[in-house]
Amino acid sequence: MAKFLIILLVIWLVSRYILPVVLRLVVGALVKKQAQKFGQQFGQNPFSQPPRPEPARPATAPGEVHVDYVPPQAEPDTREFKGGEYVDFEEVK
Repeated sequence: MAKFLIILLVIWLVSRYILPVVLRLVVGALVKKQAQKFGQQFGQNPFSQPPRPEPARPATAPGEVHVDYVPPQAEPDTREFKGGEYVDFEEVK
C-alpha cells in the first residue's frame, strides 16, 4: 500500500510541476519553428518588426517651416441660437 501511495505521489508531483515546464518548452519551440517556416514561405521574418517607411520630406532651408497638414476651416454659423422651447415643469409625487 505504501509503495502505491509513493508512486501516486511521484506521478502527481511530475504532472504538477515538471510536465508544464516541459510542455511549455516543447510547444514554444514548435510554434517558433512553424512561424519561421511560414515566414520563409512568404519572405518575412515573423519575429522582427517590419521596417517602417520614412515619409519623404523635401529639402528645406534651415529655419524654414514646412506644414504637412492644414485642417479645413469651419465656416462660421450665421444663425444665432435664440433658445429652446419652454417646457413647464410639473413635480410628480
